[in-house]
Amino acid sequence: MAASGSNRTMESRTGRAKQRYNTKGERLVAGVVPLSEDKTYVMLIQSTRRKGWVLPKGGWETDEECTEAAEREAWEEAGIVVQIDYDLGEIVETRPSKKHSKDNGRSLYQFYEATVIQEAEDWPEKEKRERKWFTYAEATALLQDRPELLNALERSTIAR
Repeated sequence: MAASGSNRTMESRTGRAKQRYNTKGERLVAGVVPLSEDKTYVMLIQSTRRKGWVLPKGGWETDEECTEAAEREAWEEAGIVVQIDYDLGEIVETRPSKKHSKDNGRSLYQFYEATVIQEAEDWPEKEKRERKWFTYAEATALLQDRPELLNALERSTIAR
């Protein structure tokens, strides 16, 4: 059930029909660094299929603003309602592109610092993902192999 005045749904968007790309062919990705109200914890998510904690993020689509995409991804992947506080800027993906991937281009990430204002009991990808709060030290250790996500965390105002 969607909250009043919001476009939250229990359906996750799938596919890349509406995916935005820039002139360099980079896939545009929106994400959040979701912090606790006191800025001492960050929420990370992990897929039940592959291990590895990450920040909520996903494709920015043609029918939404970038901030809306970031809020939607936070909802779909982590079941959190967030208030976007700061634009953390663009971060270019530095991982080598996968040879076998259908879009072998890089991604350009747009991250926002956000305050978590609600954690839902049920959310679109609850069966596929787990969420957990971490301190800055814990999160930086977990994000070592994802430099673009670590960069976003380091740009945030989380307590160190």
